[in-house]
Amino acid sequence: MATTDTLDRTFAALADPTRRAILARLASGQASVTELAAPFAMSLPAVSKHLKVLERAGLVARGRRAQWRPAQLQAEPLHEVADWLADYRRFWEERLDRFDEYLRELQASKPDRGEPDQPKPAKKAPTRARTKGREQ
Repeated sequence: MATTDTLDRTFAALADPTRRAILARLASGQASVTELAAPFAMSLPAVSKHLKVLERAGLVARGRRAQWRPAQLQAEPLHEVADWLADYRRFWEERLDRFDEYLRELQASKPDRGEPDQPKPAKKAPTRARTKGREQ
């Protein structure tokens, strides 16, 4: 199971939409800071700061090939988040199953007239055309 510190760092890194977009780009392969910065209206140092947050969270690893420092997605912290969320998924699935069962019980207890329940039409207020003859 993930430690609280790992989850905190991961969720903090994922809280920013720019960092989530960077991770989405890295899911398709390695990229340089210049390549990662291309879709954003921000400086290279700003993108580098985002990468450092992702690195501290363990979501990105940086390599070195001569002068090129490619960033690469590290998915392990995302697996830890998914494991942590799985407990809550089970909780909500159980709740929804109970709700579904309750709805079936309600439907079974209603007398079936062969057609779906139709809401009763609301009474219409008299229109000018109908009341015109009465005004005279």
